[in-house]
Amino acid sequence: MKVLVIGGGAREHALCRSLSLDPDVTALHCAPGNAGIAEVAELHPVDQLDGEAVARLATELGAELVVIGPEAPLVAGVADAVRAAGIPAFGPSREAAQLEGSKAFAKDVMAGAGVPTARSYVCTTPEEIDEALDAFGAPYVVKDDGLAAGKGVVVTEDVEQARAHALACDRVVIEEFLDGPEVSLFAITDGVTVLPLRPAQDFKRALDGDEGPNTGGMGAYSPLPWADPKLVDEVMDSVLQPTVDELRRRGTPFSGLLYAGLAITSRGVRVIEFNARFGDPETQVVLARLKTPLAGVLLNSANGTLDDQAPLSWSDEAAVTVVVASHNYPETPRTGDPIEGLAEIAEQDAPHAYVLHAGTKRDGDAIVSAGGRVLSVTATGTDLAQARERAYAAVGRIRLDGSQHRTDIARKAAEA
Repeated sequence: MKVLVIGGGAREHALCRSLSLDPDVTALHCAPGNAGIAEVAELHPVDQLDGEAVARLATELGAELVVIGPEAPLVAGVADAVRAAGIPAFGPSREAAQLEGSKAFAKDVMAGAGVPTARSYVCTTPEEIDEALDAFGAPYVVKDDGLAAGKGVVVTEDVEQARAHALACDRVVIEEFLDGPEVSLFAITDGVTVLPLRPAQDFKRALDGDEGPNTGGMGAYSPLPWADPKLVDEVMDSVLQPTVDELRRRGTPFSGLLYAGLAITSRGVRVIEFNARFGDPETQVVLARLKTPLAGVLLNSANGTLDDQAPLSWSDEAAVTVVVASHNYPETPRTGDPIEGLAEIAEQDAPHAYVLHAGTKRDGDAIVSAGGRVLSVTATGTDLAQARERAYAAVGRIRLDGSQHRTDIARKAAEA
Protein backbone atom coordinates (compact mmCIF):
# COMPACT_ATOMS: atom_id res chain seq x y z
CA MET A 1 0.00 0.00 0.00
CA LYS A 2 1.26 3.49 -0.91
CA VAL A 3 0.36 5.99 1.81
CA LEU A 4 0.46 9.80 1.83
CA VAL A 5 0.34 11.59 5.20
CA ILE A 6 -0.64 15.28 5.27
CA GLY A 7 0.93 17.50 7.93
CA GLY A 8 4.28 18.34 9.43
CA GLY A 9 4.19 18.03 13.21
CA ALA A 10 5.06 15.47 15.86
CA ARG A 11 1.63 13.82 15.46
CA GLU A 12 2.40 13.23 11.78
CA HIS A 13 5.90 11.98 12.66
CA ALA A 14 4.30 9.49 15.07
CA LEU A 15 1.86 8.39 12.35
CA CYS A 16 4.68 8.09 9.79
CA ARG A 17 6.85 6.15 12.23
CA SER A 18 4.07 3.61 12.85
CA LEU A 19 3.24 3.37 9.14
CA SER A 20 6.92 2.89 8.27
CA LEU A 21 6.99 -0.15 10.59
CA ASP A 22 3.92 -1.68 8.89
CA PRO A 23 4.97 -4.45 6.45
CA ASP A 24 1.95 -3.67 4.24
CA VAL A 25 3.21 -0.14 3.52
CA THR A 26 5.36 -0.30 0.37
CA ALA A 27 5.85 3.45 -0.09
CA LEU A 28 5.40 6.27 2.45
CA HIS A 29 5.08 9.94 1.53
CA CYS A 30 4.44 13.03 3.65
CA ALA A 31 3.53 16.60 2.70
CA PRO A 32 4.95 18.93 3.79
CA GLY A 33 6.63 16.91 6.59
CA ASN A 34 9.65 18.02 8.64
CA ALA A 35 13.31 17.14 9.18
CA GLY A 36 12.52 14.07 11.29
CA ILE A 37 9.77 12.71 9.06
CA ALA A 38 12.26 12.87 6.16
CA GLU A 39 14.08 9.91 7.75
CA VAL A 40 11.08 7.57 7.27
CA ALA A 41 9.07 9.11 4.40
CA GLU A 42 9.63 10.94 1.12
CA LEU A 43 8.66 14.62 1.54
CA HIS A 44 6.71 16.78 -0.90
CA PRO A 45 5.80 20.48 -0.81
CA VAL A 46 2.07 21.16 -0.73
CA ASP A 47 -0.39 23.72 0.60
CA GLN A 48 -2.10 21.40 3.05
CA LEU A 49 -5.25 23.58 3.09
CA ASP A 50 -5.69 23.28 -0.69
CA GLY A 51 -7.82 20.18 -1.28
CA GLU A 52 -7.28 20.18 -5.04
CA ALA A 53 -3.50 20.38 -4.60
CA VAL A 54 -3.49 17.53 -2.07
CA ALA A 55 -5.72 15.38 -4.30
CA ARG A 56 -3.46 16.11 -7.30
CA LEU A 57 -0.35 15.11 -5.34
CA ALA A 58 -2.01 11.91 -4.10
CA THR A 59 -2.99 11.03 -7.68
CA GLU A 60 0.54 11.70 -9.01
CA LEU A 61 2.04 9.49 -6.29
CA GLY A 62 -0.45 6.68 -6.88
CA ALA A 63 -1.43 6.88 -3.22
CA GLU A 64 -3.89 4.22 -2.07
CA LEU A 65 -4.59 5.94 1.26
CA VAL A 66 -4.30 9.59 2.33
CA VAL A 67 -4.04 10.22 6.09
CA ILE A 68 -4.85 13.81 7.05
CA GLY A 69 -3.20 14.74 10.35
CA PRO A 70 -4.08 18.33 11.36
CA GLU A 71 -7.50 19.83 12.00
CA ALA A 72 -7.25 22.84 9.64
CA PRO A 73 -7.13 20.78 6.40
CA LEU A 74 -10.06 18.66 7.64
CA VAL A 75 -12.18 21.74 8.41
CA ALA A 76 -11.15 23.11 4.99
CA GLY A 77 -12.60 20.00 3.29
CA VAL A 78 -9.36 18.39 2.10
CA ALA A 79 -10.69 14.87 2.82
CA ASP A 80 -13.68 15.60 0.53
CA ALA A 81 -11.37 16.61 -2.33
CA VAL A 82 -9.25 13.47 -1.93
CA ARG A 83 -12.33 11.23 -1.90
CA ALA A 84 -13.71 13.05 -4.95
CA ALA A 85 -10.51 12.01 -6.76
CA GLY A 86 -11.34 8.38 -5.98
CA ILE A 87 -8.71 7.89 -3.27
CA PRO A 88 -9.56 6.61 0.23
CA ALA A 89 -9.00 9.32 2.86
CA PHE A 90 -8.64 8.88 6.62
CA GLY A 91 -10.39 11.89 8.09
CA PRO A 92 -13.87 13.38 8.30
CA SER A 93 -15.63 15.50 5.70
CA ARG A 94 -15.72 19.29 5.99
CA GLU A 95 -19.23 19.11 7.48
CA ALA A 96 -18.42 16.40 10.02
CA ALA A 97 -15.15 18.16 10.99
CA GLN A 98 -17.29 21.02 12.33
CA LEU A 99 -17.40 18.84 15.45
CA GLU A 100 -13.99 20.43 16.10
CA GLY A 101 -14.32 23.49 13.89
CA SER A 102 -17.25 24.88 15.88
CA LYS A 103 -17.71 24.45 19.63
CA ALA A 104 -21.35 25.52 19.22
CA PHE A 105 -21.97 22.79 16.61
CA ALA A 106 -20.38 20.22 18.92
CA LYS A 107 -22.63 21.29 21.79
CA ASP A 108 -25.68 20.95 19.52
CA VAL A 109 -24.62 17.44 18.45
CA MET A 110 -24.04 16.42 22.09
CA ALA A 111 -27.49 17.71 23.04
CA GLY A 112 -29.05 15.66 20.24
CA ALA A 113 -27.07 12.56 21.20
CA GLY A 114 -27.68 12.88 24.94
CA VAL A 115 -23.93 13.08 25.61
CA PRO A 116 -23.00 14.39 29.08
CA THR A 117 -21.14 17.72 28.89
CA ALA A 118 -20.83 21.05 30.67
CA ARG A 119 -23.76 23.46 30.64
CA SER A 120 -22.93 26.33 28.30
CA TYR A 121 -24.02 29.49 26.52
CA VAL A 122 -23.10 30.56 22.98
CA CYS A 123 -22.46 34.33 23.03
CA THR A 124 -22.01 36.91 20.28
CA THR A 125 -22.57 40.23 22.11
CA PRO A 126 -20.91 41.89 25.15
CA GLU A 127 -24.25 41.69 26.98
CA GLU A 128 -24.55 37.92 26.40
CA ILE A 129 -20.94 37.46 27.53
CA ASP A 130 -21.52 39.33 30.80
CA GLU A 131 -24.73 37.39 31.50
CA ALA A 132 -22.98 34.03 30.92
CA LEU A 133 -19.97 34.92 33.07
CA ASP A 134 -22.30 36.03 35.87
CA ALA A 135 -24.41 32.88 35.56
CA PHE A 136 -21.49 30.46 36.00
CA GLY A 137 -19.08 32.41 38.19
CA ALA A 138 -15.43 31.50 38.73
CA PRO A 139 -13.48 29.60 37.57
CA TYR A 140 -14.49 30.95 34.16
CA VAL A 141 -14.21 28.72 31.07
CA VAL A 142 -14.20 30.69 27.80
CA LYS A 143 -13.76 28.96 24.41
CA ASP A 144 -13.33 30.53 20.99
CA ASP A 145 -16.00 28.93 18.80
CA GLY A 146 -13.55 28.34 15.93
CA LEU A 147 -10.18 26.65 15.47
CA ALA A 148 -7.40 28.13 17.60
CA ALA A 149 -4.62 25.49 17.45
CA GLY A 150 -5.19 24.35 21.02
CA LYS A 151 -4.90 27.87 22.41
CA GLY A 152 -8.49 29.14 22.12
CA VAL A 153 -9.53 28.21 25.65
CA VAL A 154 -9.03 30.35 28.75
CA VAL A 155 -9.72 28.97 32.22
CA THR A 156 -9.28 31.68 34.85
CA GLU A 157 -10.46 33.03 38.20
CA ASP A 158 -10.11 36.57 36.79
CA VAL A 159 -13.38 37.82 35.32
CA GLU A 160 -11.64 40.62 33.41
CA GLN A 161 -9.27 38.16 31.72
CA ALA A 162 -12.25 35.94 30.86
CA ARG A 163 -14.19 38.90 29.46
CA ALA A 164 -11.21 40.14 27.40
CA HIS A 165 -10.74 36.71 25.78
CA ALA A 166 -14.47 36.46 25.05
CA LEU A 167 -14.61 39.91 23.46
CA ALA A 168 -11.65 39.03 21.21
CA CYS A 169 -13.65 36.16 19.65
CA ASP A 170 -16.35 36.55 17.01
CA ARG A 171 -18.46 33.90 18.67
CA VAL A 172 -17.66 32.33 22.00
CA VAL A 173 -18.84 29.43 24.15
CA ILE A 174 -18.88 30.11 27.91
CA GLU A 175 -19.47 27.08 30.09
CA GLU A 176 -19.42 25.74 33.60
CA PHE A 177 -16.09 24.57 35.00
CA LEU A 178 -15.68 20.79 35.17
CA ASP A 179 -13.74 19.49 38.15
CA GLY A 180 -11.64 16.32 38.17
CA PRO A 181 -8.78 14.86 36.12
CA GLU A 182 -8.82 15.04 32.33
CA VAL A 183 -8.52 12.09 29.97
CA SER A 184 -8.07 11.92 26.19
CA LEU A 185 -9.74 8.97 24.49
CA PHE A 186 -9.37 8.44 20.75
CA ALA A 187 -11.62 6.25 18.64
CA ILE A 188 -11.28 5.23 15.00
CA THR A 189 -14.62 5.10 13.21
CA ASP A 190 -16.03 4.60 9.72
CA GLY A 191 -19.28 6.38 10.58
CA VAL A 192 -20.97 3.25 11.96
CA THR A 193 -18.45 1.05 13.79
CA VAL A 194 -16.42 2.67 16.57
CA LEU A 195 -13.05 1.25 17.65
CA PRO A 196 -11.66 2.86 20.84
CA LEU A 197 -7.92 3.21 21.40
CA ARG A 198 -6.22 3.31 24.82
CA PRO A 199 -6.73 6.41 26.98
CA ALA A 200 -3.97 8.95 27.62
CA GLN A 201 -3.52 12.11 29.66
CA ASP A 202 -1.85 15.26 28.38
CA PHE A 203 -0.48 18.35 30.11
CA LYS A 204 -1.78 21.59 28.62
CA ARG A 205 -0.12 24.20 30.84
CA ALA A 206 3.38 25.44 29.99
CA LEU A 207 4.96 25.08 33.43
CA ASP A 208 5.39 22.45 36.15
CA GLY A 209 2.48 22.00 38.52
CA ASP A 210 0.00 22.98 35.78
CA GLU A 211 1.04 26.63 36.04
CA GLY A 212 1.47 29.11 33.21
CA PRO A 213 -0.49 29.67 29.99
CA ASN A 214 -2.35 27.04 27.98
CA THR A 215 -0.30 25.42 25.22
CA GLY A 216 -0.87 22.86 22.50
CA GLY A 217 0.37 20.25 25.01
CA MET A 218 3.68 19.79 26.85
CA GLY A 219 3.66 16.02 27.34
CA ALA A 220 1.50 12.93 27.76
CA TYR A 221 1.44 9.41 29.14
CA SER A 222 -0.43 6.12 28.80
CA PRO A 223 -1.81 3.96 30.41
CA LEU A 224 -3.64 5.70 33.27
CA PRO A 225 -3.15 3.49 36.35
CA TRP A 226 -5.60 5.59 38.37
CA ALA A 227 -8.50 5.32 35.88
CA ASP A 228 -11.45 2.97 36.32
CA PRO A 229 -10.86 -0.19 34.21
CA LYS A 230 -14.41 0.23 32.86
CA LEU A 231 -13.76 3.81 31.67
CA VAL A 232 -13.33 2.97 27.97
CA ASP A 233 -16.53 0.88 27.86
CA GLU A 234 -18.44 3.60 29.67
CA VAL A 235 -17.25 6.33 27.30
CA MET A 236 -18.01 4.12 24.30
CA ASP A 237 -21.61 3.67 25.49
CA SER A 238 -22.30 7.22 26.70
CA VAL A 239 -20.18 9.40 24.39
CA LEU A 240 -18.47 7.90 21.33
CA GLN A 241 -21.13 5.62 19.82
CA PRO A 242 -24.02 8.07 20.47
CA THR A 243 -22.05 10.91 18.84
CA VAL A 244 -21.21 8.85 15.74
CA ASP A 245 -24.84 7.68 15.54
CA GLU A 246 -26.17 11.26 15.87
CA LEU A 247 -23.89 12.60 13.13
CA ARG A 248 -24.98 9.79 10.81
CA ARG A 249 -28.63 10.52 11.65
CA ARG A 250 -28.07 14.17 10.67
CA GLY A 251 -26.69 13.14 7.28
CA THR A 252 -23.11 14.14 8.15
CA PRO A 253 -21.47 10.77 8.93
CA PHE A 254 -18.13 11.06 10.71
CA SER A 255 -15.28 8.78 9.60
CA GLY A 256 -11.72 9.10 10.80
CA LEU A 257 -10.43 9.82 14.29
CA LEU A 258 -12.92 11.01 16.90
CA TYR A 259 -11.12 12.46 19.92
CA ALA A 260 -13.05 12.95 23.15
CA GLY A 261 -11.49 15.26 25.72
CA LEU A 262 -13.08 14.16 29.00
CA ALA A 263 -13.29 15.32 32.60
CA ILE A 264 -13.80 12.62 35.23
CA THR A 265 -15.96 14.76 37.54
CA SER A 266 -17.58 14.08 40.89
CA ARG A 267 -20.84 13.63 38.91
CA GLY A 268 -19.37 11.24 36.33
CA VAL A 269 -17.71 11.54 32.94
CA ARG A 270 -18.31 14.79 31.04
CA VAL A 271 -17.10 15.80 27.56
CA ILE A 272 -14.93 18.92 27.58
CA GLU A 273 -14.49 19.00 23.80
CA PHE A 274 -14.33 16.91 20.65
CA ASN A 275 -11.53 16.96 18.12
CA ALA A 276 -11.71 15.53 14.62
CA ARG A 277 -8.16 14.16 14.44
CA PHE A 278 -5.41 12.50 16.44
CA GLY A 279 -4.36 14.70 19.38
CA ASP A 280 -0.82 15.96 19.87
CA PRO A 281 1.02 14.90 22.10
CA GLU A 282 -1.26 12.00 23.10
CA THR A 283 -0.87 10.28 19.71
CA GLN A 284 2.82 9.86 20.45
CA VAL A 285 2.17 7.68 23.52
CA VAL A 286 -0.92 5.86 22.20
CA LEU A 287 0.80 4.75 18.99
CA ALA A 288 3.90 3.76 20.97
CA ARG A 289 1.72 1.09 22.65
CA LEU A 290 -0.25 -0.09 19.57
CA LYS A 291 1.02 -3.44 18.25
CA THR A 292 -1.54 -3.90 15.45
CA PRO A 293 -0.14 -2.61 12.10
CA LEU A 294 -1.67 0.83 11.54
CA ALA A 295 -2.27 1.12 7.79
CA GLY A 296 -4.98 -1.55 7.56
CA VAL A 297 -6.93 -0.03 10.45
CA LEU A 298 -6.91 3.43 8.86
CA LEU A 299 -7.84 1.98 5.45
CA ASN A 300 -10.80 0.11 6.98
CA SER A 301 -12.01 3.40 8.46
CA ALA A 302 -11.65 5.16 5.10
CA ASN A 303 -13.41 2.34 3.21
CA GLY A 304 -16.29 1.83 5.67
CA THR A 305 -15.17 -1.71 6.52
CA LEU A 306 -14.17 -1.28 10.16
CA ASP A 307 -16.52 -4.09 11.20
CA ASP A 308 -14.05 -6.45 9.44
CA GLN A 309 -11.18 -5.23 11.64
CA ALA A 310 -9.75 -7.76 14.09
CA PRO A 311 -9.50 -6.57 17.72
CA LEU A 312 -6.54 -4.26 18.26
CA SER A 313 -3.44 -5.64 19.99
CA TRP A 314 -1.70 -3.51 22.65
CA SER A 315 1.62 -3.61 24.45
CA ASP A 316 1.51 -3.88 28.24
CA GLU A 317 4.32 -1.33 28.38
CA ALA A 318 3.85 2.28 29.42
CA ALA A 319 4.77 5.29 27.27
CA VAL A 320 5.72 8.86 28.19
CA THR A 321 6.24 11.85 25.89
CA VAL A 322 8.00 15.05 26.96
CA VAL A 323 7.72 18.08 24.65
CA VAL A 324 10.81 20.25 24.18
CA ALA A 325 9.60 23.75 23.26
CA SER A 326 11.45 26.78 21.95
CA HIS A 327 12.34 29.95 23.82
CA ASN A 328 9.26 32.03 24.74
CA TYR A 329 6.68 29.40 23.70
CA PRO A 330 3.65 29.77 23.64
CA GLU A 331 3.85 33.57 23.16
CA THR A 332 6.26 34.43 20.31
CA PRO A 333 8.55 31.41 20.04
CA ARG A 334 12.05 31.89 18.69
CA THR A 335 13.01 29.76 15.69
CA GLY A 336 16.16 29.01 13.73
CA ASP A 337 18.21 27.67 16.66
CA PRO A 338 20.38 24.59 15.94
CA ILE A 339 19.33 21.33 17.63
CA GLU A 340 22.09 19.03 18.84
CA GLY A 341 22.11 15.66 20.61
CA LEU A 342 19.70 13.81 18.30
CA ALA A 343 22.37 11.38 17.08
CA GLU A 344 23.36 10.61 20.68
CA ILE A 345 19.78 9.63 21.51
CA ALA A 346 19.60 7.39 18.43
CA GLU A 347 22.85 5.70 19.44
CA GLN A 348 22.38 5.43 23.22
CA ASP A 349 18.64 5.38 23.97
CA ALA A 350 17.03 3.48 21.08
CA PRO A 351 14.85 1.50 20.82
CA HIS A 352 13.27 2.42 24.16
CA ALA A 353 13.46 6.18 23.60
CA TYR A 354 13.24 8.13 20.36
CA VAL A 355 12.60 11.67 19.13
CA LEU A 356 9.56 12.72 17.11
CA HIS A 357 10.02 16.07 15.36
CA ALA A 358 7.34 18.75 15.69
CA GLY A 359 8.73 22.12 14.59
CA THR A 360 12.03 21.39 12.81
CA LYS A 361 13.61 21.93 9.41
CA ARG A 362 16.93 21.16 7.77
CA ASP A 363 19.31 24.09 7.26
CA GLY A 364 22.31 22.77 5.33
CA ASP A 365 23.79 20.00 7.45
CA ALA A 366 22.05 21.24 10.62
CA ILE A 367 18.55 20.65 11.96
CA VAL A 368 17.07 23.85 13.40
CA SER A 369 13.94 24.80 15.32
CA ALA A 370 11.02 25.92 13.15
CA GLY A 371 8.10 26.21 15.58
CA GLY A 372 6.96 26.57 19.18
CA ARG A 373 6.88 22.90 20.06
CA VAL A 374 10.10 21.56 18.58
CA LEU A 375 10.46 17.90 19.63
CA SER A 376 8.42 15.16 21.30
CA VAL A 377 10.80 12.87 23.17
CA THR A 378 8.98 9.54 23.60
CA ALA A 379 9.99 6.50 25.64
CA THR A 380 8.50 3.16 26.65
CA GLY A 381 9.15 1.03 29.71
CA THR A 382 7.74 -1.77 31.84
CA ASP A 383 5.89 0.88 33.88
CA LEU A 384 5.44 4.66 33.89
CA ALA A 385 8.41 5.17 36.21
CA GLN A 386 10.80 3.45 33.80
CA ALA A 387 9.28 5.11 30.71
CA ARG A 388 9.55 8.48 32.44
CA GLU A 389 13.16 7.88 33.44
CA ARG A 390 14.09 6.93 29.87
CA ALA A 391 12.26 9.92 28.37
CA TYR A 392 13.98 12.44 30.64
CA ALA A 393 17.38 10.79 30.13
CA ALA A 394 16.93 11.38 26.39
CA VAL A 395 15.66 14.96 26.92
CA GLY A 396 18.87 15.59 28.87
CA ARG A 397 20.94 14.92 25.74
CA ILE A 398 19.18 17.59 23.67
CA ARG A 399 20.93 20.93 23.26
CA LEU A 400 18.69 23.73 21.99
CA ASP A 401 19.41 27.28 23.11
CA GLY A 402 16.65 28.72 25.30
CA SER A 403 14.54 25.55 25.13
CA GLN A 404 12.05 24.65 27.85
CA HIS A 405 10.24 21.52 28.99
CA ARG A 406 8.17 20.41 31.95
CA THR A 407 9.93 18.19 34.48
CA ASP A 408 6.78 16.68 35.99
CA ILE A 409 5.17 14.80 33.07
CA ALA A 410 3.58 11.57 34.45
CA ARG A 411 5.27 12.09 37.82
CA LYS A 412 2.14 11.78 39.97
CA ALA A 413 0.86 8.77 38.04
CA ALA A 414 4.26 7.06 38.22
CA GLU A 415 4.44 7.56 42.00
CA ALA A 416 0.86 6.47 42.69
